[in-house]
Amino acid sequence: MDPRFLPDGVDLERPNAARIYDWALGGTANWAVDREFGEQLVKAFPLVRALARANRAFLGRSVRYCAEHGVNQFLDLGSGVPTVGNVHEIADDADGDSRCVYVDNEPVAAAHARILLEKNGDPARHAVLGGDLCDADDIWERAIDTGVLDPAKPVALLTVAVLHFVPGPELAAVIARYRRLLPAGSFYALSHVTMSDVEGDELGQVQRVVKQYEQSSTPVSFRDKEEILGFFGDFELVAPGLVPVGAWRLDDPHSPALNCAIGGVARKPGF
Repeated sequence: MDPRFLPDGVDLERPNAARIYDWALGGTANWAVDREFGEQLVKAFPLVRALARANRAFLGRSVRYCAEHGVNQFLDLGSGVPTVGNVHEIADDADGDSRCVYVDNEPVAAAHARILLEKNGDPARHAVLGGDLCDADDIWERAIDTGVLDPAKPVALLTVAVLHFVPGPELAAVIARYRRLLPAGSFYALSHVTMSDVEGDELGQVQRVVKQYEQSSTPVSFRDKEEILGFFGDFELVAPGLVPVGAWRLDDPHSPALNCAIGGVARKPGF
């Protein structure tokens, strides 16, 4: 990334979660401050890049699941910096008429998403918004105003690897508001870091990572499994429920057996 072409609002003084995640996935939309932070992460938690890939793969499987079960509209909150296996690409593979709106408050993430869609997207079916996911009504209204999403049809809401960067108990009410806004038959997919069921060496490594993220512009807020489960409300969890991301609908002996990142997909009843 060339600092001469920075979007407005980019903070290069401190590492940022979206750019660190991009680094962990092998992307290029990051700076020295993010790479240095990432290298320190690896020392604290050697499987951090494997966990990032497992989380990204969970995103892909959840998108395919939604598309295969009749929902081809996606609202991706905290979408991050575009990299291999973007939501709209995966959705298009499953349904050529799929639709996707990306939302992120990190200027680099939003700028790169716009560049990606200008090159490879369809403006009638893909859009990018800069904004704070905590402003649920504003984000929903602007997403609908793009003309990309049809509010009369089910939508798949995605909050994958983002909610642990949103502190405070108020987040539960924000997610509840999104659930109310979603039409019946919609899906909600999330992943979140946790210390529930984390033991031994993995627990010590995760605790070191938490302390390191306190130095970044996006500290981590861990929640226990029950609190994360509460984000689904009365939505109906699909099998296998809320599980480690590497185990969600995947029987892969090479997937990292880590409990510190869990995910699931649920459907809004009444459709």
